[in-house]
Amino acid sequence: MIDQAITDFIEIGIRKQTIDPLDRNYKINQLLAILHKSEFDPTILHSTPLPNVLDVLDKLVDYAVEGKVIEDMPSQRDIMEAKIMDLVTPLPSKVNEVFWELYQENPKQATDYFYRLSQSNDYIKTRSIAKNSHFLKKTAYGDLEITINLSKPEKDVKEIAQAKNTISSSYPSCLLCIENEGYEGHLLHPGRTNHRLIRMSIRHETWGFQYSPYSYYNEHAIFLSQEHRPMFVKEEAYRKLLNIVEILPHYFVGSNAGLPIVGGSILTHDHYQGGRHTFPMEKAEVIAPFTMEGYPEVEAGIVKWPMSVIRLRSKETEKLVEAGSYILDKWEQYSDESVDILSHTGETPHNAITPIARQKDGIYELDLVLRNNRTSKEFPDGIFHPHPDVQHIKKENIGLIEVMGLAILPPRLKPELKEVQHYLLDEPHSIASYHKEWADQLKTTTKITPENVEAVIQEGVGSVFLRVLEDAGVYKATPEGQAGFKRFIETL
Repeated sequence: MIDQAITDFIEIGIRKQTIDPLDRNYKINQLLAILHKSEFDPTILHSTPLPNVLDVLDKLVDYAVEGKVIEDMPSQRDIMEAKIMDLVTPLPSKVNEVFWELYQENPKQATDYFYRLSQSNDYIKTRSIAKNSHFLKKTAYGDLEITINLSKPEKDVKEIAQAKNTISSSYPSCLLCIENEGYEGHLLHPGRTNHRLIRMSIRHETWGFQYSPYSYYNEHAIFLSQEHRPMFVKEEAYRKLLNIVEILPHYFVGSNAGLPIVGGSILTHDHYQGGRHTFPMEKAEVIAPFTMEGYPEVEAGIVKWPMSVIRLRSKETEKLVEAGSYILDKWEQYSDESVDILSHTGETPHNAITPIARQKDGIYELDLVLRNNRTSKEFPDGIFHPHPDVQHIKKENIGLIEVMGLAILPPRLKPELKEVQHYLLDEPHSIASYHKEWADQLKTTTKITPENVEAVIQEGVGSVFLRVLEDAGVYKATPEGQAGFKRFIETL
């Protein structure tokens, strides 16, 4: 009975103190309006015990589908879910007020509050995220983290057909714009009615702080410029990254490089990613310390990692910025044809850096990952990009998260690896042709049994991800590659 679901939904909001008891009737009527329902029985008592709010949300959305308020399509269900959960989400002004009050006590208390709110109001899609597959791969560089991302819903056939006839909108300008806060959404744009952002001053500019709806790691945060402008990863970006970890010392924050292929998926909006997670790269040790003339306050060294990483450490953030910017300036103009590194093709730049900032016991760290996006006839997707023989597992750009040792693998792998499993067990299968050579190699590693087949496949996938990182590294773990890295360090 839908009236029971409405009663329970409002009561849950009151119990969680996201609805004031005085607002009960007001919120009920708002919910009735969203559901296009004009009748309601106010004498119904709430269920005892109260159900889970997301189970109640499902009933309310199902009612909207049955009543033809919306079509039964993922995008329309998403918009309806956001509208309903907005009723139990404080206004942006209130969220910011509470956040900064808690911040005065402790920055962690403030982010704890905001993270819990973003989960409880279903902005962070906890149920979808729970579908992701996770496992580790032991390597000489430490344990790499592997995930198969199943959380983000794909459009169905009806949505794809309708999308062709949908007029695109220029508002909001992109999915990261601050104007998304409270935006209803449509077929080409996700529902954001329950979306909230914390406003903060970063280097005298207003920035927004939010969580990712489809988090890849704990407290996966996004920091975005209020102004819609392209990514610009230069000296001022380093200052902003370190400013953010000054404000939120329990978070790391990093930026994708600002060039295609080695950059992120959204280069049109200046933003960074951060959160409360210790990535494998952070745990990696410095194996070759070096000094930088003119920067005695800064410790520097090469990190033991499949990609090419320089780690800088200092108590003084401005000295760290200056040293990091100096390395960036050098790298942007640096070429070494003996290891396939060219800084430019004509006027087109190829060298960039993926920077990651963190704070540890009053010491600031800046990891600088050297990148190059040059392509060739042999490697049209990128010389320092996953090579063709590993693209059956990972073909997409290697961005900030993968750089740090967390693989975000495409959802297609879930069913495809199941077929690989059948193939390895000599069962009826529909293995994709591009997996067959790899699967045959797995057969040579050990005797495959029903008990170990999943572990064998996971080990194989992890080995491929290690290769992906090695492909993306500009200086390989070979005598020639390390000699090339040393040559660059000697220019600093």
